[in-house]
Amino acid sequence: MKTRFNATLAVALGALATVVVASVGWAATDPSPVIPLVVNGNLTLTDSAPAPANIPGLKTIYSGWLFRDPDTQAMQTDDFSNPGMTGVDAGQAEWATVDGTEGKSCASCHNGIESMKGLRASMPKVTKDGKLWSLEDFINGCRTNRMGAKAWGWKSTEMKNMTAAISLQSRGMPVNVKTDGAAGPFWEEGKKMYYSRYGMLQLSCANCHEDHYGDHIRGDHLSQGQSNGFPVYRLSTGGLVSLQDRLFGCIRDTRAESFKPGSPELHALELYVASRGNGLSVEGVGVRP
Repeated sequence: MKTRFNATLAVALGALATVVVASVGWAATDPSPVIPLVVNGNLTLTDSAPAPANIPGLKTIYSGWLFRDPDTQAMQTDDFSNPGMTGVDAGQAEWATVDGTEGKSCASCHNGIESMKGLRASMPKVTKDGKLWSLEDFINGCRTNRMGAKAWGWKSTEMKNMTAAISLQSRGMPVNVKTDGAAGPFWEEGKKMYYSRYGMLQLSCANCHEDHYGDHIRGDHLSQGQSNGFPVYRLSTGGLVSLQDRLFGCIRDTRAESFKPGSPELHALELYVASRGNGLSVEGVGVRP
């Protein structure tokens, strides 16, 4: 009896959620006008592009920056105003800090942090031994295997600062994650998750970010959920947030038991979400509500 009641309740809440989302805006609304994202007055980023051929649900892809209010947009156009740059500065300092039993820093092997240019644009990617790794995995791999240092927690301040500092090195480069070959099975798994309904609200990622981007929800606009700005500084929480932490939160908000950051499930979902933005510029550190 309890199982039947819960199932009925889930269906009812799912239907209600669909009605609520549909009633607060209009379906799949393109931002108007599409304005260029120019950082520091001299670097123009690609904030809209034709959708990748293997993403049939979209015709044009848009950076989440386009869906923000003018004040939030302005923060990201100037590094002095972007609160996420504090994390970048801390990550750059950590880059040269010796840690672990081997007496090494990141710079000991990789020299300047600018050597990381291009890495963020290809994340996540499959390693030589067939594992799908995010940027956080590569950072901890270096720390434990080369530096003899302890791995950083996925949500630790040190990890978020370092991913922000490394991401900045690829700012302006187009997102270009692999979706075929060894990455193919992971991409297919992530795609399945993207269109799967979760939780008591029975919502999928696509219900919001494909069917209803541009709609109002919780006093804000739904974006396409593009990941090219991550890690982002969220004004609502006052700190940097990783992509997998945001994915965790989205699934949790469907009233489901979510997957933990660093789990195989969120790695696959990160790959699929990232691939939906192939062609958009890496923004380094985005600013979001």
